[in-house]
Amino acid sequence: MTAAELAEVIRQKAKGRGRYLVALAGPPGAGKSTLAAELVARIGPGAKSVPMDGFHYDDAVLIARGARARKGAPDTFDVRGFLHLLQRLRVEDEVAIPLFDRDLEISRAGAAILTSQDQILIVEGNYLLLAEAPWPETLPFFDLTVWIDVPQAELERRLQERWAHYGKTPDEARAWIDSNDLPNIRRVVAGSIAADLVLQA
Repeated sequence: MTAAELAEVIRQKAKGRGRYLVALAGPPGAGKSTLAAELVARIGPGAKSVPMDGFHYDDAVLIARGARARKGAPDTFDVRGFLHLLQRLRVEDEVAIPLFDRDLEISRAGAAILTSQDQILIVEGNYLLLAEAPWPETLPFFDLTVWIDVPQAELERRLQERWAHYGKTPDEARAWIDSNDLPNIRRVVAGSIAADLVLQA
């Protein structure tokens, strides 16, 4: 299935359904944000992306908890806050959402506004299908779930490029991938429930 085909599937399934939430899940480096943006562009007016990354705990919180070196792991997100957002998206016309600024390494509260015109929401994140409490509590809010399947070698290549872009040396990028990204990749790939649709990327 291509991105164009997936966009058409979503468009057809969402017809007459009110607000329609799609979970777009996959491991770090799978291209979730890129695909979400492409889907929104292909679907057109009424579609918006909602990144889970806006619920990263702040570095100060992670440092206090001794978890900064594991930033990006399932327990370094405000899952309950994310659940509350999903609940609001189901019942409220206008909802402010946080966005994660990777350049600043911080989440910005109220960085975007969803309105009643935004009926197809592409919710993207690593752990939307993770079968570890409390993540499965997100599942009832989604009308469709999609998994992006990418070979591990390609994930590592993309992550090496990502961290180079954000200023890490090749050795620093490799060390972060080995100590942080790869454990998260293995955890999410092995521990996620089957999606309704799988996209090879």
